[in-house]
Amino acid sequence: MCTMIAMHAAIKGAGKGSEGWFPLTQANVGFDHATHSQAEHALLLDFVNGDLGPGARVAVEMDIASGRALIAQLQAAIEAAEASGVAE
Repeated sequence: MCTMIAMHAAIKGAGKGSEGWFPLTQANVGFDHATHSQAEHALLLDFVNGDLGPGARVAVEMDIASGRALIAQLQAAIEAAEASGVAE
């Protein structure tokens, strides 16, 4: 069954694809049928720059436990950066 879960966030960053590094402008997050992982459904992360065409994309598929672990480590890194006094 398709879940049709899809969210989007504007971001500033860079991603590395087959042609090298490119600026990222959007993160797409979803939960639906996996394309390449072994799971029936997966968290789907796409980091993109729509202005540069379909080749400007970095995609990730992971299970929910991995997504939770990623969220926890992202939060810990953000908190450590803020505590260091050098976070922007």
